[in-house]
Amino acid sequence: MSPVGGAAKKRKLGKGGGGHPEPPTGSGPGGRITPGDIKAKVAELAGDVEEQVEAKAPMVKYTAIAGAAAVLLVAFWLGRRNGRRRSTVVEIRRV
Repeated sequence: MSPVGGAAKKRKLGKGGGGHPEPPTGSGPGGRITPGDIKAKVAELAGDVEEQVEAKAPMVKYTAIAGAAAVLLVAFWLGRRNGRRRSTVVEIRRV
């Protein structure tokens, strides 16, 4: 069962207990965040996203192919049905 209200957020914020997150610290002088820190974090996040995309790519490809095949089959069946309803039957008799 999930916590009600903001309890989950308070738990994730850190050790402070007052509900305030700990200030971020970087590798610069005095713990300042440098452009290099930001670039490193963006590269780390992009790498994680790329790994997830690569892992899901085959499944997405197979799903797209199956969906396209289903659309083609439905279009074929509907066209065939319309063709049967509209076709004229000509009966030829020999006398």
